[in-house]
Amino acid sequence: MSERGGDVRFGLMGCGAWGSHHARAIAKAGRLVAVAERSEEGRSAARAEHPGTVFYADYREMLAKERLDVVDIVLPPHLHYDGAKAALEAGCHLLLEKPMCLELGQCDELIALARGRGLKLAIGHEFRLSSLWGRVKEMVDAGAIGEPRYCLIELWRNPYRLGAEGWRYDIKRVGNWILEEPIHFFDLARWYFGGVGDPVSVFALGSHVRDDHPELQDNFTAMITFPNGGYAVVGQTLAGYEHHQVVKLTGTQGALWASWSGAMDRTLHPTHSLKHFDGKAVREIEIARHSGEVYELEEQLANMAEVARGGRLRCATGEDGRWSVALCVKAQESVDTGAPVRF
Repeated sequence: MSERGGDVRFGLMGCGAWGSHHARAIAKAGRLVAVAERSEEGRSAARAEHPGTVFYADYREMLAKERLDVVDIVLPPHLHYDGAKAALEAGCHLLLEKPMCLELGQCDELIALARGRGLKLAIGHEFRLSSLWGRVKEMVDAGAIGEPRYCLIELWRNPYRLGAEGWRYDIKRVGNWILEEPIHFFDLARWYFGGVGDPVSVFALGSHVRDDHPELQDNFTAMITFPNGGYAVVGQTLAGYEHHQVVKLTGTQGALWASWSGAMDRTLHPTHSLKHFDGKAVREIEIARHSGEVYELEEQLANMAEVARGGRLRCATGEDGRWSVALCVKAQESVDTGAPVRF
């Protein structure tokens, strides 16, 4: 692997709309050695922006020909398992976009493979490296609200982008829509309640806007219970506009209220705030730097470069990714049956 202080050699699988942001973040963190992108149009666009990078139509050829320290996977979800397995078998540390996989058995295989080869497997739950959402976690862990008992995580946004060849609107390639974005909020809820134990049960509801696609649940709400009797409510609608997210946490000794707003999820100049109530007074918490998925992506890739140099993994782990997938699978089961599902 890369020597401490040397250039970390990255390979990228997938360089579409979101993959192009990954490519730019990699260029800041290390060296973008190679990109595997099936689309000729995608390769041409990326080649113009990243001269000196080698491009492949097939990631298997890239892995066979290039010596890489880290592979970053930004493929449609149904391709995650095969791409991740190939990268780990090639001896590379791995950053895998969420959802980790569409099946829990596949998650287990990747976790075991990474562990057996002494490699780090990170999952793209970028909120964990956020200056805003991460600050909430720091304050919870420091006892700012006592023991957490209630959490509301809500997203109001415009509809999803189609994705290459319309994959995001093809349920066979997505698995279910809960795996698309609510998965981030399941990860946040479990992270914030980490001090009291893992989730106990989930109850979920979903509704659709398009009658010709009832499987695409634009509106979604879930309640996750925890061992201390506390619970988190996750709500989202894709029938709104712009991109607005709120987290409200209450505990035995106080409360936190965080909010983020932008014209879209990749806004470079959003508005955000964090307020803390200690039971007596409310104060505004300063956020040192911008928050948003583009900034958090840069933090993720910088951390993967640290990992390649022997540093500590700060991203979500494979085990975290598996839990998030499990929550989404159980939530879909709850939507389908109309009943709570226990773990």
